[in-house]
Amino acid sequence: QVQLLESGGGLVQAGGSLRLSCAASRRTLSNYNMGWFRQAPGKEREFVAAISWTGVNTYYAEFVKGRFTISRDNAKNTMYLQMNSLKPEDTAVYYCAADSSRPLTLSAGYKLWGQGTQVTVSS
Repeated sequence: QVQLLESGGGLVQAGGSLRLSCAASRRTLSNYNMGWFRQAPGKEREFVAAISWTGVNTYYAEFVKGRFTISRDNAKNTMYLQMNSLKPEDTAVYYCAADSSRPLTLSAGYKLWGQGTQVTVSS
């Protein structure tokens, strides 16, 4: 069973930065399209960013464009989300996902999910 493991969450002040990582156990991620989603308390899970298996194509939600950068290092079997200029409304549990052949903005298309990492941005 492949497991996705997120790390890098934490508490940061508004305007600060965090880098999330998503690594896999037991299988390479290099052939998978991957994405980041988030879920705030009382809200539905929403798309944040996605990256094709080659790393060539990236996609972002409008509310993170210019602030977040998704990347991957297939040699390290890891995907990243660099988050800059964080805002209190970015507070959520962030999930990584892998293995989708559908539009990468759709959570329903992903077969593999991590347990999530909490990001809290204080004002």
